Amino acid sequence: MQAGRVVMLSGPIGAGKSTVAHLLLPLLEGSWVYLEGDAFWKFIVRPGKRSRRESFHIIMRSMTAAAVPFARSGFDVLLDFSIPPDFLPTARRILKEIPIAFVALRPTIELCARRAAMRSEGKIKNYAPYREFYALFEDPKVATISDDNAPAATLAARLRDGLAAGEFNVGSSPQ
Repeated sequence: MQAGRVVMLSGPIGAGKSTVAHLLLPLLEGSWVYLEGDAFWKFIVRPGKRSRRESFHIIMRSMTAAAVPFARSGFDVLLDFSIPPDFLPTARRILKEIPIAFVALRPTIELCARRAAMRSEGKIKNYAPYREFYALFEDPKVATISDDNAPAATLAARLRDGLAAGEFNVGSSPQ
């Protein structure tokens, strides 16, 4: 059995990752597993003295590690979370030989702020503290899709085509 790959659909908070992911999954061929990072926040019931930043890093490592048995069993895995590009070397160490694809949705910060304020769960009324986090997704070495005017279904189709063409594949060695 051939191992699957891990596809990291990333981007800043409010980029539309989950909306696009739900439209993308029916377009994909083969066997897929969907791991939504926001669900992992609920696992941390009592963080103790850990900072939100430390919990965030634990979640990224945990969801990446959770992808391993699925990928080794032949599933492709879609990780939907705000994973900054600088996490890729850590992801490579966790995933070892499992192929990785990484793409960030990056609409304008204004659109991200509007979307974050309109969420049904976890509304963010003041996006100002997240501006630095938004900047983490401006890495020219990773594939990004930045189109404020494209409907989510169009972005999902672009992702499907890019995945099929290998446009978002990440190298095999830790950076």
